Amino acid sequence: MKKRIGLGTWSWGNKLFWNYQSTNDDDLRETYNEALRRGFDLIDTADSYGTGNLQGRSEFLIGKFLLNTPSAKKKRIQVATKLAPYPWRIGKKGFNKPFLKSLERLNNKLDIVQLHWSTAKYNPWQELGLLNNLCDLKDEGFDFQIGLSNIGPKRLMKLINFLAKRDQSLKSVQIQFSLLAPDLGKQYQVKKICDENNIDFFAYSPLSFGILCIDPDKEQNKEKSFIRNALFENYKKPTYELRRCLKRIANQRSVSQAQVAINWCCYQGAIPLVGMRKKSQVIDVSNVFKWNLNKSEFKVLQELSKKCLKKMPKNPFSSI
Repeated sequence: MKKRIGLGTWSWGNKLFWNYQSTNDDDLRETYNEALRRGFDLIDTADSYGTGNLQGRSEFLIGKFLLNTPSAKKKRIQVATKLAPYPWRIGKKGFNKPFLKSLERLNNKLDIVQLHWSTAKYNPWQELGLLNNLCDLKDEGFDFQIGLSNIGPKRLMKLINFLAKRDQSLKSVQIQFSLLAPDLGKQYQVKKICDENNIDFFAYSPLSFGILCIDPDKEQNKEKSFIRNALFENYKKPTYELRRCLKRIANQRSVSQAQVAINWCCYQGAIPLVGMRKKSQVIDVSNVFKWNLNKSEFKVLQELSKKCLKKMPKNPFSSI
């Protein structure tokens, strides 16, 4: 099975969590170019990525970088965006404007359009209208595939059947999936449905905001945003044993903790979406393509993941 890893771009434009500055754009261009050079074939973004007046910044930057990408390379990659089902985006045309704006920012390179979260808990009809809208756009001749994000197993089955009535199938589903993800039992149900229906399973936050990369034996440099510092402090103790195991495997393999955590996703046939902002991160993560976890390594990580009582927060918009 060919291993795939996606380039996640939530941090591209996000000031609150990732301290984005537009002076970093050259680093991001280098990150993008290195990812393409090293065999990453998927880029994931969203129309809501970017803090405040920087909304859409991630898409805009990808679109800008795509302009200088040779067409052979451009064909090889998939660009996936997520459209947010904000309360005012309703009806069978609620996504028309956002879709065209994303398409414009991405310079007409848009392969997968995903519903950013499920509205099943508070307005189930909204997401049905918006999915109908995406089907209509495809019928009008726009060339993209449909994906979902933050979805539970029950709702997923309903939406697969709903789309089938429109002669459409799902290309991808993305959910929070990592050693620290909440509700892993539910996530495995989603994964099973994806496997049975030939749907790509995208794992977002595979490094749990970087918590899984913290060296258990060192004091972290405090250069992150206030929110990330607070988060790291909160999770250091409860995740210590898990991180110690990640480090042990990393040392035995002469790789990084990040590579071990990402390979845990790949071992299960997931396509991890790894947030990267520097060329050095791409070089490190690309080495995941060169090796696999063995069965006993996977097993011990599974056990420590179960024992770890403090998991990442649940996405409040994820459906059942």
